[in-house]
Amino acid sequence: MNVFQLKFKSIALLGCLFSFFSCIENDIPYPYQEGNITDFAVEGQIDNSLSIDKAKGTVVVEVSDAVDITSLQIQKLQVSNSAHVAIDSSRCVDYENFPTVGFSSLDSLPKSADTRVDFTSPVSVLLQTYQDYPWTITVNQTINRTVVVSNQIGDPVIDVANKQVVVYVAKNQPLDQIKVTEMKLGGSVGVVVPDPTIITDFSRPQTFEVTRFGVTETWKVTVLHSDEESVATGNSFPMVHQIRVSGTIQVGKTPVIEYKEKSASDWQALSESSITIEGTTYTAFITGLKANTTYVYRTTVDGVAGNEEECTTASEVALTNGSFDDWYKDGNVWNPWSETGVSFWDTGNKGAATLGESNSVPTSDTSNGSGQAVKLESRFVGLLGIGKFAAGNIFTGSYVRTDGTNGVLSFGREFNTYPTGLKFQYKYNSETINKSGDSDYEYLLNRPDSMHIYVALTDMSEPYEIRTKKSDRQLFNKNDKSIIAYGEFISAETVTSYKEYTIQLDYRSYRKPKYIIIVASASKYGDFFTGGEGSTLYLDEMELLYE
Repeated sequence: MNVFQLKFKSIALLGCLFSFFSCIENDIPYPYQEGNITDFAVEGQIDNSLSIDKAKGTVVVEVSDAVDITSLQIQKLQVSNSAHVAIDSSRCVDYENFPTVGFSSLDSLPKSADTRVDFTSPVSVLLQTYQDYPWTITVNQTINRTVVVSNQIGDPVIDVANKQVVVYVAKNQPLDQIKVTEMKLGGSVGVVVPDPTIITDFSRPQTFEVTRFGVTETWKVTVLHSDEESVATGNSFPMVHQIRVSGTIQVGKTPVIEYKEKSASDWQALSESSITIEGTTYTAFITGLKANTTYVYRTTVDGVAGNEEECTTASEVALTNGSFDDWYKDGNVWNPWSETGVSFWDTGNKGAATLGESNSVPTSDTSNGSGQAVKLESRFVGLLGIGKFAAGNIFTGSYVRTDGTNGVLSFGREFNTYPTGLKFQYKYNSETINKSGDSDYEYLLNRPDSMHIYVALTDMSEPYEIRTKKSDRQLFNKNDKSIIAYGEFISAETVTSYKEYTIQLDYRSYRKPKYIIIVASASKYGDFFTGGEGSTLYLDEMELLYE
């Protein structure tokens, strides 16, 4: 065969191969990788305000009134699966220099990057992996406007749309002798002209120019005599052994708050030192009350009593299996509830047991010599060096499923009352951190391991879903705006004998809870598969306090 024939046959063969492959449909599916925003921050962001809803593809934050939301700098935009970031170009101050990748801080970006965005309305962001994921980021800003004058009654009526304010004062206060002690119509950074402290005649409405970030508005302020009494009707929020009372009051006055059981005849008065007054608002706590009991309170100013208000305190609810006495074993998985009982607590045992034995187990080494306690041991689970570091843990909720070698958990059990603390007995052995399954946490290697226990009350609509897979990670956020109360205990100290400790709950707002979340781990960074082999936490006799 000559060279020409060989070349011809080779070309023919390539042609046949090309024709063959061209007939094969390109039906190989692209990998499925979600594009999620996992963390976010802007300048002036208010603590505990971040809310990320992956199901709806929304991010919502609140910022202080000291920042300009028409040119707000994004300080953190972390995304999953290295998704490409495509933000609405019309909302960027400098779209050409806005990053197209996620970032954990401004320091990680080139100096030329510009992350300023106009957030006066929701902003669209498209995250692109092999698929497209639309997101919406909303920044809410409340401009704290207030006016306080002499002998004022109640809060001012502020009409933002029409730039008008009405302030009510006592009937005996001359309208041409008004003393303005505070006027913030542009929030904390607004400039008001003329100086309101030198304007005293409000027998007719006064106008003021208010400038904020270069934008000037004209406001009208009217002062009128009030037909109301010195104290407006107050509000109450009953807890278990206390009632929070709040209301409005005339400037310069101090209320007298009295209370009694509904069936009692004698009133008791709160001490003046128990009442906090800020401007025209007062707040007080009536304490030392009985649980699940109806009380009546009233507020009196200058001898004039307001309406009697009735409210009922909440009940005490004991923590289910807080003694950790109830367990049963299913195969090689230990479960923290009786075989015929209903689960309240759960562990990561189902995940750890896929590669070894349970590492959250009952123990007869208890604080009082009876029953059971829980032993949470952190260790590497697997064979021949193949596996993962697993932190010993227990939590209120349920283990949902295993995603590869990662767990998906549900944090939270239904709960609707108001504990003030979480008390327990514990001891702990801290080992040196020698395992890290996440490159972002390798800096912790060779440091002492820490135990971590936290408790939270939340009013979110459903339990908190936890995912530990790095590309789809979603962990508990103690600053979530749904958190009503929170407390935690972190310690790297080795304690060889049982010791009592109480976590105090800090109430951030006064709303009714829907779920209680309690989590204990022998390794604080166990969610990132980082910790010390052999770190062990014992827990016993855990109970909720109501004080």
